[in-house]
Amino acid sequence: MQPRNMSMSGVVDLAAVKAAQEAKAKAEQARAEAARQGGGAAGAGVSPASLVIDVDEAGFERDVLQRSTEVPVVIDFWAEWCEPCKQLSPLLERLTREYNGRFVLAKIDVDANQMLMQQFGVQGIPAVFAVVAGQALPLFQGAAPEAQIRGTLDQLIQVGEERFGLTGLTVDPNATDAPGEGSAAEAAAPAGPYDALLEAAVQALDAGDLAGAVQAYKNVLSDDPGNTEAKLGLSQAELLQRVQDLDPAAVRKDAAEKPGDVRAQIAAADLDLVGGHVEDAFGRLVDTVRRTAGDDRDAARLRLLELFEVVGADDPRVATARTALARVLF
Repeated sequence: MQPRNMSMSGVVDLAAVKAAQEAKAKAEQARAEAARQGGGAAGAGVSPASLVIDVDEAGFERDVLQRSTEVPVVIDFWAEWCEPCKQLSPLLERLTREYNGRFVLAKIDVDANQMLMQQFGVQGIPAVFAVVAGQALPLFQGAAPEAQIRGTLDQLIQVGEERFGLTGLTVDPNATDAPGEGSAAEAAAPAGPYDALLEAAVQALDAGDLAGAVQAYKNVLSDDPGNTEAKLGLSQAELLQRVQDLDPAAVRKDAAEKPGDVRAQIAAADLDLVGGHVEDAFGRLVDTVRRTAGDDRDAARLRLLELFEVVGADDPRVATARTALARVLF
């Protein structure tokens, strides 16, 4: 199979501005905390062995999605019977060690992880993707030349650093990874007791005070941008706030009569999601991105990314829609 190059120039189009800010803030906080505690001390880095990991469906969220908020994760889809994989995989492993923590390599055996293969829309192997700050993008397919791979990795690292503040992991040749041990950045992330603020947000939601709930979640995120519960709650509260004054019948009539009206399609997608029609909401916005350009396209894309946050990154429908979005963007 001939390698199919994927330009990295559109990578920023795969991440919402809010996601970028959150990932960058978390990385900066982790670096600041590590510096405060003497980040150069022995044992502060990760072991070289932890840069190349085998990933399955059960560990995907932890090993790929969560880790991608600290460092770009390159995914190698392979299989034992794949001859080109036997050339590409060792090369990727060697480059991972050479780049020394600037990215992590996640190896996924497609025979044992069919669902992940389908979610990424892999048509043939070897296939190489990347996940940066929770956002997936294709890199190339097939056994590519080393020079081409290096160029792609260099672009990936540059985007990860400039756009998301991901400067990579510190590698300690003497470090060993104990079972279940978290990453240095994860351990350094502020944990802080936010139970009271989160409870206040829930109570505001129960009382129908959407503005109060939004502000309560924002209060948590102002101190802890990586707080998963607050991010999810905020995205849900903002969605409910957007649809509370809409006339569903009028919105759906408008969307049906004006397929080219981006605002009408966005409003209908919000209602789709609130009504539990997740695939319809995602499909509507992917189609809108495909048909539009410029500011209209960007508005539809950003709303789709916001709806991804409402549903949650671990939902397979999100992964499927991310792949569909990547296809229309590239």
